[in-house]
Amino acid sequence: MGQAATLPCRRGESYITELYEWYRKFINECPSGLITLHEFQRHFCEGTVGSESAEYAEQIFRTLDSNGDGVVDFREYVMAISMLIEGSAVKKLRWSFKLYDKDRDGAITREEMLEIMQAVYKMSVAAALTQPNPLTAEECTNRIFLRLDKDNNAIISLEEFIEGALDDDWIREMLECDPSTVKVERPLQRDTILGTHG
Repeated sequence: MGQAATLPCRRGESYITELYEWYRKFINECPSGLITLHEFQRHFCEGTVGSESAEYAEQIFRTLDSNGDGVVDFREYVMAISMLIEGSAVKKLRWSFKLYDKDRDGAITREEMLEIMQAVYKMSVAAALTQPNPLTAEECTNRIFLRLDKDNNAIISLEEFIEGALDDDWIREMLECDPSTVKVERPLQRDTILGTHG
Protein backbone atom coordinates (compact mmCIF):
# COMPACT_ATOMS: atom_id res chain seq x y z
CA MET A 1 0.00 0.00 0.00
CA GLY A 2 2.87 2.39 -0.60
CA GLN A 3 5.98 3.58 1.11
CA ALA A 4 6.40 4.95 4.59
CA ALA A 5 5.32 8.54 5.01
CA THR A 6 5.98 11.17 7.62
CA LEU A 7 3.28 13.19 9.26
CA PRO A 8 2.72 16.69 7.94
CA CYS A 9 4.51 19.28 10.00
CA ARG A 10 2.84 22.64 10.61
CA ARG A 11 6.16 24.48 10.51
CA GLY A 12 7.54 26.13 7.38
CA GLU A 13 6.34 26.46 3.82
CA SER A 14 6.43 22.73 3.15
CA TYR A 15 3.22 22.09 5.12
CA ILE A 16 0.96 22.61 2.07
CA THR A 17 3.14 20.30 -0.03
CA GLU A 18 3.16 17.67 2.70
CA LEU A 19 -0.60 17.97 3.15
CA TYR A 20 -1.09 17.48 -0.58
CA GLU A 21 1.13 14.39 -0.47
CA TRP A 22 -0.94 13.04 2.42
CA TYR A 23 -4.12 13.67 0.48
CA ARG A 24 -2.72 11.92 -2.59
CA LYS A 25 -1.80 8.85 -0.52
CA PHE A 26 -5.14 8.90 1.27
CA ILE A 27 -7.07 9.01 -2.03
CA ASN A 28 -4.81 6.33 -3.51
CA GLU A 29 -5.65 3.99 -0.65
CA CYS A 30 -9.25 5.16 -0.22
CA PRO A 31 -10.44 6.21 -3.71
CA SER A 32 -13.89 7.21 -2.43
CA GLY A 33 -12.22 9.77 -0.15
CA LEU A 34 -13.80 8.03 2.83
CA ILE A 35 -12.82 5.18 5.12
CA THR A 36 -15.57 2.90 6.39
CA LEU A 37 -15.32 0.94 9.62
CA HIS A 38 -14.80 -2.28 7.65
CA GLU A 39 -11.93 -0.76 5.60
CA PHE A 40 -10.36 0.77 8.70
CA GLN A 41 -10.49 -2.50 10.60
CA ARG A 42 -9.00 -4.36 7.64
CA HIS A 43 -6.07 -1.92 7.34
CA PHE A 44 -5.60 -1.76 11.10
CA CYS A 45 -5.67 -5.54 11.60
CA GLU A 46 -3.33 -6.20 8.66
CA GLY A 47 -0.88 -3.67 10.10
CA THR A 48 -0.94 -4.90 13.67
CA VAL A 49 -1.83 -8.29 15.08
CA GLY A 50 -4.73 -9.45 12.95
CA SER A 51 -8.12 -10.05 14.48
CA GLU A 52 -6.73 -9.46 17.99
CA SER A 53 -6.81 -5.72 17.25
CA ALA A 54 -10.30 -5.51 15.67
CA GLU A 55 -12.06 -4.32 18.84
CA TYR A 56 -9.52 -1.57 19.45
CA ALA A 57 -9.70 -0.57 15.78
CA GLU A 58 -13.45 -0.11 16.11
CA GLN A 59 -13.02 2.21 19.10
CA ILE A 60 -10.38 4.27 17.31
CA PHE A 61 -12.57 4.53 14.22
CA ARG A 62 -15.50 5.72 16.32
CA THR A 63 -13.28 8.40 17.86
CA LEU A 64 -11.84 9.48 14.48
CA ASP A 65 -15.38 9.77 13.08
CA SER A 66 -15.92 13.09 14.83
CA ASN A 67 -19.25 13.87 13.15
CA GLY A 68 -20.66 10.36 13.69
CA ASP A 69 -21.61 9.74 10.05
CA GLY A 70 -20.08 6.25 9.91
CA VAL A 71 -17.10 7.18 7.73
CA VAL A 72 -13.79 8.96 8.28
CA ASP A 73 -12.91 11.58 5.71
CA PHE A 74 -9.53 13.14 5.04
CA ARG A 75 -10.22 16.15 7.25
CA GLU A 76 -11.13 14.00 10.27
CA TYR A 77 -8.10 11.80 9.63
CA VAL A 78 -5.57 14.64 9.35
CA MET A 79 -7.03 16.63 12.25
CA ALA A 80 -6.75 13.67 14.63
CA ILE A 81 -3.27 12.63 13.54
CA SER A 82 -1.90 16.18 13.63
CA MET A 83 -3.37 16.77 17.08
CA LEU A 84 -1.98 13.49 18.44
CA ILE A 85 1.47 14.32 17.11
CA GLU A 86 1.64 18.06 17.79
CA GLY A 87 -1.12 18.72 20.33
CA SER A 88 -0.63 19.65 23.96
CA ALA A 89 -1.01 17.05 26.70
CA VAL A 90 -4.50 18.42 27.47
CA LYS A 91 -5.61 18.16 23.83
CA LYS A 92 -4.32 14.59 23.60
CA LEU A 93 -6.14 13.69 26.79
CA ARG A 94 -9.38 15.26 25.51
CA TRP A 95 -9.10 13.03 22.43
CA SER A 96 -8.31 9.98 24.57
CA PHE A 97 -11.35 10.75 26.74
CA LYS A 98 -13.53 10.43 23.62
CA LEU A 99 -11.97 7.01 22.97
CA TYR A 100 -13.07 5.78 26.40
CA ASP A 101 -16.44 7.59 26.43
CA LYS A 102 -18.11 5.12 24.05
CA ASP A 103 -21.65 6.43 24.35
CA ARG A 104 -20.50 10.07 24.09
CA ASP A 105 -22.42 11.16 27.17
CA GLY A 106 -19.52 13.14 28.65
CA ALA A 107 -18.61 10.57 31.30
CA ILE A 108 -16.68 7.32 31.42
CA THR A 109 -18.23 4.41 33.29
CA ARG A 110 -16.25 1.51 34.71
CA GLU A 111 -17.74 -0.74 32.00
CA GLU A 112 -16.63 1.62 29.21
CA MET A 113 -13.12 1.85 30.65
CA LEU A 114 -12.87 -1.91 31.13
CA GLU A 115 -14.03 -2.66 27.58
CA ILE A 116 -11.34 -0.42 26.08
CA MET A 117 -8.69 -1.71 28.48
CA GLN A 118 -9.50 -5.30 27.54
CA ALA A 119 -9.22 -4.46 23.83
CA VAL A 120 -5.90 -2.66 24.38
CA TYR A 121 -4.51 -5.50 26.49
CA LYS A 122 -5.57 -8.08 23.93
CA MET A 123 -3.84 -6.19 21.13
CA SER A 124 -0.76 -5.22 23.14
CA VAL A 125 -0.09 -8.75 24.36
CA ALA A 126 -0.55 -10.21 20.87
CA ALA A 127 1.80 -7.62 19.39
CA ALA A 128 4.29 -7.80 22.27
CA LEU A 129 4.20 -3.98 22.29
CA THR A 130 4.90 -3.70 25.98
CA GLN A 131 6.55 -5.63 28.71
CA PRO A 132 4.05 -7.82 30.53
CA ASN A 133 1.94 -5.70 32.84
CA PRO A 134 1.55 -7.17 36.31
CA LEU A 135 -2.03 -5.82 36.39
CA THR A 136 -4.94 -7.34 34.51
CA ALA A 137 -7.30 -5.11 32.51
CA GLU A 138 -9.75 -5.29 35.43
CA GLU A 139 -7.12 -4.37 38.01
CA CYS A 140 -5.88 -1.54 35.82
CA THR A 141 -9.45 -0.21 35.41
CA ASN A 142 -10.03 -0.41 39.16
CA ARG A 143 -6.78 1.41 39.88
CA ILE A 144 -7.62 4.18 37.39
CA PHE A 145 -11.11 4.61 38.85
CA LEU A 146 -9.75 4.70 42.40
CA ARG A 147 -7.37 7.51 41.44
CA LEU A 148 -9.59 9.51 39.07
CA ASP A 149 -13.14 9.28 40.40
CA LYS A 150 -12.62 11.98 43.03
CA ASP A 151 -16.30 12.46 43.86
CA ASN A 152 -16.96 8.69 44.05
CA ASN A 153 -20.00 8.85 41.75
CA ALA A 154 -18.90 5.78 39.71
CA ILE A 155 -18.07 7.84 36.59
CA ILE A 156 -15.06 9.80 35.43
CA SER A 157 -15.78 13.26 34.07
CA LEU A 158 -13.61 14.98 31.48
CA GLU A 159 -12.26 17.26 34.21
CA GLU A 160 -11.37 14.31 36.48
CA PHE A 161 -9.81 12.48 33.53
CA ILE A 162 -7.54 15.37 32.53
CA GLU A 163 -6.60 16.51 36.04
CA GLY A 164 -5.89 12.97 37.21
CA ALA A 165 -3.80 12.09 34.16
CA LEU A 166 -1.77 15.30 34.37
CA ASP A 167 -1.04 14.62 38.05
CA ASP A 168 -0.04 10.97 37.65
CA ASP A 169 2.53 9.70 35.11
CA TRP A 170 1.31 6.08 35.30
CA ILE A 171 -2.27 7.07 34.58
CA ARG A 172 -1.23 9.39 31.75
CA GLU A 173 0.76 6.56 30.14
CA MET A 174 -2.23 4.25 30.44
CA LEU A 175 -4.77 6.71 29.06
CA GLU A 176 -3.03 8.94 26.53
CA CYS A 177 -2.91 7.72 22.94
CA ASP A 178 0.56 7.67 21.46
CA PRO A 179 0.85 6.97 17.73
CA SER A 180 4.49 5.95 18.09
CA THR A 181 3.63 2.82 20.06
CA VAL A 182 2.55 0.88 16.97
CA LYS A 183 5.03 0.61 14.14
CA VAL A 184 4.09 -0.82 10.78
CA GLU A 185 5.43 -0.10 7.33
CA ARG A 186 2.33 0.82 5.36
CA PRO A 187 1.63 4.56 5.32
CA LEU A 188 -2.10 4.73 5.99
CA GLN A 189 -1.86 2.16 8.73
CA ARG A 190 1.20 3.55 10.41
CA ASP A 191 -0.32 6.93 10.61
CA THR A 192 -3.89 5.94 11.40
CA ILE A 193 -3.04 3.42 14.06
CA LEU A 194 -3.08 4.99 17.48
CA GLY A 195 -1.64 2.75 20.14
CA THR A 196 -2.06 3.13 23.87
CA HIS A 197 0.57 2.31 26.43
CA GLY A 198 -0.50 -0.63 28.51
